[in-house]
Amino acid sequence: MHPGRVWIFDLDNTLHDARLHILPHIGRAMTAYMEQRLGIDTEAATRLRREYWRRYGATLLGMMRHHAIDPHDFLWQTHQFPDLARMVVHEPQLRRVLVRLPGRKLVFSNAPAHYLNAMLDVLKIADLFDDVMAVEHTGFRPKPDAHGFVRFLRRRQVPARRCIMVEDSLDNLRTAKKLGMKTVWVSRCGKAPGFVDVVVGRLAQLPQRLATLD
Repeated sequence: MHPGRVWIFDLDNTLHDARLHILPHIGRAMTAYMEQRLGIDTEAATRLRREYWRRYGATLLGMMRHHAIDPHDFLWQTHQFPDLARMVVHEPQLRRVLVRLPGRKLVFSNAPAHYLNAMLDVLKIADLFDDVMAVEHTGFRPKPDAHGFVRFLRRRQVPARRCIMVEDSLDNLRTAKKLGMKTVWVSRCGKAPGFVDVVVGRLAQLPQRLATLD
């Protein structure tokens, strides 16, 4: 592994499993927010939330473009977790796995900064990362938009060719590959498309695949 490598990790469903508790909680919070702010019932809010997610890749963008909501307020209200530690599901050896990966480590997430930082603290891995890029830092142009990727690379003064993007989202990995990064898909879905360099079912498998990323 090249000593100058930079690892860029997604957060949800990459560093932890958000499917069981976290994402359903956020979905319910977004639906409630839309009910209140748009004056619609639960069924209509749920349908609209899903439509914006499919059309724009993020409900936030639909709310900004069609309803002129304050993105900071939307993200704050929809990412409140009174008992976050009890909701988090992650690999017990997560910290040990990250320590074994040579090179600098960054986090790039479509989540808001307050949630991202709180999650890294709960996972007890915040000290392993040199920098984090939350959706606010992209100018509210979330992945897979290349704008945030480029902004992050410029901020860290790192060329894309030295980076390895670790993600559960193929759309985001496609953008990373186009920019010149190596790509790791965290998935148990089987065969990967050509723009994916390595597939791992869980992060614990990543240290054994380092040679593939040279």
